[in-house]
Amino acid sequence: MNAMDVSLASLWLPILVSSIIVFVSGFLLHMVVPHHRTDFSRLPDEDGMRDAARNLPRGEYVFPYASTPSEMKDPTYIEKANSGPVGLLFIGPRGVGPSGKTLGLHFIFVMVISLMAGYVASASLPVGTDYLKVFQIIGAAAWLGHAGAISLNSIWFFTSWSSSLKNILDGLVYALLTAGTFGWLWPGA
Repeated sequence: MNAMDVSLASLWLPILVSSIIVFVSGFLLHMVVPHHRTDFSRLPDEDGMRDAARNLPRGEYVFPYASTPSEMKDPTYIEKANSGPVGLLFIGPRGVGPSGKTLGLHFIFVMVISLMAGYVASASLPVGTDYLKVFQIIGAAAWLGHAGAISLNSIWFFTSWSSSLKNILDGLVYALLTAGTFGWLWPGA
């Protein structure tokens, strides 16, 4: 390592600060700004569905269900799939709102994205790199982390494209905030 290299350890401050900024902005985007309020719809018989699912353990369910490709060729399965509905059901723990554990895990997730973006930049940019170059590298890496796989939810899991697009744009906001923080706090800048 020469004197111009940036160690990942030297990026602890932009990693931490960008994680805090993104975590807070995520709260604001999801709880204050109204654009996510239309991501989900109410079930026509919500109480009936809740009663039917009440004793299901936490987990992911698909209906109709087939455990193997050969079961998917069974006429009974095909009839169920063709007559509908086809869906995914996610059952979470009981309680109101996100728990401290959920929020803590989300913060760790955000911090890992900042850490990996910092790793990419430390491997490619020297001390004293100008703000815009740091912004470019960190922004691209952070956007991939925050939004890179969101489209898969619409492709495979029936999420509406408008919901995925909103989450991809949120990921862009998080990436820009992360990039700006790293550009501001880059060593020797």
